[in-house]
Amino acid sequence: MSTAEQLPADITERIDEVREKSGFVPNVFTSLAERPGLFRAFFEFHDLVMDKDTPALSKADRELIVVATSAVNSCTYCVVAHGAVLRIRDKDPEIADLVAVDPGKAPLDERRRAIVNYSVRLARTPELIGPGDADTLRDAGLTEDDIWDVVAIVGFFALSNRLAHAFDMRPNPEFFTMGR
Repeated sequence: MSTAEQLPADITERIDEVREKSGFVPNVFTSLAERPGLFRAFFEFHDLVMDKDTPALSKADRELIVVATSAVNSCTYCVVAHGAVLRIRDKDPEIADLVAVDPGKAPLDERRRAIVNYSVRLARTPELIGPGDADTLRDAGLTEDDIWDVVAIVGFFALSNRLAHAFDMRPNPEFFTMGR
């Protein structure tokens, strides 16, 4: 499938919505459109964990998790793309770069530090994480639902990062200047 006419209507509609909202189509959409079933499942899960705010885990916090996780996984596409969204949601032109380069030194409050530290540990050494490790998140005010979302975001972006690596997805040029 190389043309929009060959894509299923629901995928074309989703791509058109993204183009209208952002002014361009992120490369992940065009890459995954080649596999309609995967496209649908991927974006359904993405929306489930990323497109909500809870009192203790905002949309910006969710993007922060993506940037930290993707940095650990050396995924340029996701660091750049989600870094742009983080800059916009946080209204901070520096935060994404600071987290991507060294999450341990990024200027984060205690709550966000707990979220990033947990996310980085889970991404780097999942075999060393157990249920008690989430106590730092509980102590930071996250609910059990928020903790599930943190874990799901880290896991989902492990998948996303590997897709980006395997298929050499490159960030769109537009992402580099967004939110600066």
